[in-house]
Amino acid sequence: MEGDMKHWMEGEITVFIKIWLSIYLSLFYCFFAAKMAPIGLPRLLLFLPVISLFLLLPLALHTVHLCGTTAFFISWLANFKLLMLAFNHGPLPSLSLPHFLVIACLPIKIHQKHTDNSVSSAQQDSGQHRQLNWFVNETEEKVQQHQTLILTPNELFKEKPPVEVSKNRQKSAVSYALKAVLMGLIIKIYDYSDSINPTVILIIYFLHMYLFLDTILAIVAALARAVLGLELEPTFNEPYLSDSLQDFWGSRWNLMVNRIMRPTVYSPFLDVSDKYLGRKWATYPAVMATFTVSGLMHELIYFYLGRVRPTWEVTWFFLLHGACVAVEIAVKKVLRGRCWLPGILGTILTLGFVMLTGFWLFLPQLLRCEAFVKAIAEYATLGAYLKDVRKALTLGATSSKVL
Repeated sequence: MEGDMKHWMEGEITVFIKIWLSIYLSLFYCFFAAKMAPIGLPRLLLFLPVISLFLLLPLALHTVHLCGTTAFFISWLANFKLLMLAFNHGPLPSLSLPHFLVIACLPIKIHQKHTDNSVSSAQQDSGQHRQLNWFVNETEEKVQQHQTLILTPNELFKEKPPVEVSKNRQKSAVSYALKAVLMGLIIKIYDYSDSINPTVILIIYFLHMYLFLDTILAIVAALARAVLGLELEPTFNEPYLSDSLQDFWGSRWNLMVNRIMRPTVYSPFLDVSDKYLGRKWATYPAVMATFTVSGLMHELIYFYLGRVRPTWEVTWFFLLHGACVAVEIAVKKVLRGRCWLPGILGTILTLGFVMLTGFWLFLPQLLRCEAFVKAIAEYATLGAYLKDVRKALTLGATSSKVL
């Protein structure tokens, strides 16, 4: 059985390589199509075959890690980047071909250095460099360490100047080493899951998802940094320190999605809502639209993983969080700093709400399609494969010594 699994994995890896070769060939076509076609509908029509292909390619993969990662990279992020490129927006216009091929299909963003003036101005306003934050306006007052940020809805999703990245590379390396050890412990704990409380197992599933996403995105960013020789912006910012839902979704969790959703969904809906509702109320439908699209894209990825009809629970998860973020915005606008939660209490309430609603709406579909069971089996197969490689290398070294 183990041999059959390894043989199947080898075939899966072959398919994976072929898929990514086709992805880069498609992006090569898009690069030159963008140079020749006018901005707007003509360029979009040239991109549509590639966008359709990127929606179909993950169906050729069946492993949780390869299928899920590929779907996230191309069916969501790459397609949204191509849609922006059709109208000459986003990160892809004016890039060289090598940079285009890497940035178009990977969850990375080139870090732009501050000018001296912008750095000085940002330090005056906030006292420190901050990351891109959907929910922060660059003219807001200084945020105290234990104070929940007070925001005006009119200023949501306004992009701030990029920040300095990885000030302490050694600290980052230690952090990821600890996360790798923790990931190994989690995989080992699964061997004893039958004797562990189900609630604890659900918490471990959440931790597993975070560690996997953070690690795989960091590896991709490190490889891209090595190839491009450029500094890249981070993709996670310690989400376990979030003191509000705005803080969690806007400046800490999966920042690459934030950077894609803001110009493709939030800003267009904000402009339309502003026209019909006025600036005072325009923020709320734009926020709800953004969370709705995010929910639908998660449904798509879940479909790739399980190949079963959607039950829409994960969409309701994001709708619930979008509504709660909208309420949080409204409350903060009314209070305007007169009352706030201490930082540690805000963190406990935020993480508790995310986990409880995740148990209720986010995890069930993953559990029904046995995503975690499949992932554990894939880890075991990978471990067996690495053992075979080590044995082959040892045997080869021994044979060379004998000769």
